[in-house]
Amino acid sequence: MKTETTEQEYQHHLSQHHHMRVQWEEFFKSEDTTKIMDATLIEKSSIITRVGMMILSCGTGAWRVRDAMDTMARTLDLTCSTDIGLVSLECTYFDVNNQSYSQNMALPATGVNMAKLDALERFVRQFEAGEGDFTIKDVRHRLGEIEHIKGQYKLWQVGLAAALACGGFIFLLGGGIPEVVCAFLGAGVGQLCRGGLGKRGITFSATTAVGVLAACLTYFLAFSIGSHLFAWPGAHIHGYIGAMLFVIPGFPFITSGLDMAKLDLRSGLERLSYALLIICIATAVGWISATVLGIRPGTMPDLSLEVWQMVLLRLLASFCGVFGFSIMFNSHVKMAAIAGCVGAIANTLRLSMVDYGHVPGPLAAYLAALLAGILASYVRERVGYPRISLTVPSIVIMVPGLYMYRAIYLLANVHVGAGATWMTEALMLVFALPMGLLTARILTDKKWRHVG
Repeated sequence: MKTETTEQEYQHHLSQHHHMRVQWEEFFKSEDTTKIMDATLIEKSSIITRVGMMILSCGTGAWRVRDAMDTMARTLDLTCSTDIGLVSLECTYFDVNNQSYSQNMALPATGVNMAKLDALERFVRQFEAGEGDFTIKDVRHRLGEIEHIKGQYKLWQVGLAAALACGGFIFLLGGGIPEVVCAFLGAGVGQLCRGGLGKRGITFSATTAVGVLAACLTYFLAFSIGSHLFAWPGAHIHGYIGAMLFVIPGFPFITSGLDMAKLDLRSGLERLSYALLIICIATAVGWISATVLGIRPGTMPDLSLEVWQMVLLRLLASFCGVFGFSIMFNSHVKMAAIAGCVGAIANTLRLSMVDYGHVPGPLAAYLAALLAGILASYVRERVGYPRISLTVPSIVIMVPGLYMYRAIYLLANVHVGAGATWMTEALMLVFALPMGLLTARILTDKKWRHVG
């Protein structure tokens, strides 16, 4: 199947030569003016499945896909049983006459598209509110419009967003001006290479590897020039890790935990496997690049800032990081700005608790994710944006990419004890983030906290 999915357009042709496009119009034998409520079981089922596949293509978790499909099925007097994976969907529909119809569908790739998800959720709410009082033509036309919501930003804009995100990210990890400048340039070039290859249909493993390699080489080159012109101390080279953090698979990481919490184990484990695969590719390429260039992770020079200065700069850097990631996830500018505000508050609180309150890192991450989830729920009630479009970008900035990379680097160099320590810290933080969102969801969403 060739349903288009994007993370800023860069994956929308991925695997297109290996998947046949579903001709949705061929499922419909009734007249275009026929009301959906009066359509056949196959026609109703096909509409619901198409919506489910489109939502799945946006990168969201299984629960959201199933909830949308169940909402439409109830509206059309059907019962829907669905099994959902990372890129596949198997569903069976039953009508009031005890007839059934099954469909198995698969996407060619996975990506993230928050603008498209927002439009789909609004459509499902309108469909439910109108009790399915739409003609076949109306639904097909609207879904056709939504399906063509691809990357709304140009490749250079996505590269700039990645640069902004990683520039903010490396400051939050302790980097100064040299690290921020070099990470900004490295991430921007890396995303341009990654996106350019993705638009040509290259598989995600190759685009990830090339993107990370380009980011590391650009950082090294930028630092070499800066060191020659401005006599930057050699310790600033350690910030090269920040240039590759634009590949962090925040959405599959976070949604995998949420899916498993709802016992959608298939989807959760597949998403986790996909996220780990990206991490393994990125860290392996980063390690090889560092080994060839003769650099290694280490401690960056202390910034020596006052508490109030650090807090204000962390607010700014967190906003820039979250805003950049949101743009990469194809969010509207307003949606990205709101996510940036949520992330700035939550992440600055997390770092302040660790540095000034001596709160353990995992506990601080849990509380920050909890706060982000609560703030996102508050915003959703007033603006209507999908909760996930605000929560995941706001905590991607908290994903311990530095810890993961250092763990793999040390293990690859057979420093097992130190590597295991970094890996354990990374796992604890990764575990804490979805747990915080899960708690917030239970507290603020009646439908989520109930079974069925």
